[in-house]
Amino acid sequence: MKPRTTLLTLLLCFAGAVCFAEDAQLGTWKLNEAKSKIGAGAPKFTTVMYEPTGDSVKITVDGIDGEGKPVHTEWTGKYDGKDYAVTGDSSADTRSYRKINDRTLAFTAKKGAKVINRGRAVVSADGKSRTVTFSGTDSKGKKFTSTAVYDKQ
Repeated sequence: MKPRTTLLTLLLCFAGAVCFAEDAQLGTWKLNEAKSKIGAGAPKFTTVMYEPTGDSVKITVDGIDGEGKPVHTEWTGKYDGKDYAVTGDSSADTRSYRKINDRTLAFTAKKGAKVINRGRAVVSADGKSRTVTFSGTDSKGKKFTSTAVYDKQ
C-alpha cells in the first residue's frame, strides 16, 4: 500500500472512532440510596435514563420532588451549555448540560432566568456508577445540597 493511502486510511479510522465514541452517561441509572445523601427539600430521582436521539441526548428522570410528589421529566438537547426546554418539572422551565470531560457533565436548571439548581454528574472510571452532586433552592426558598449515587443497569 502506498504511504499516502495508508495515512488516509488511518485518519479515516481515527475520525470514525472519535465520532462513534460512546457517551459514558448513556444508559439507565438507578439510585443507590444507601450511598446517597439527599438533602432535606431536595428532589430524589430514583431512575435516570440517557439515550441518544439523532445528534442530541434525551434524558428521562423519574422520582419524587422536594415535597414528596411523583415527578417524571424529559429533556432533549445537546451538551453545549445552552438552555433547552424541560417538560414535567414544575420547578424549572429549562436545563442546560455542558460536557467537562469524557465522564463529567455540569448542569443548570432555570425557572425563567432564575437558576434553581446546578451541579455535576461524574461517571466512575469503570463506568458502573455515577455520582451527582447538586445544590439549589426548594419551593419554599430554602437552600439544599445533595449527593446522589447511581448504579448502571
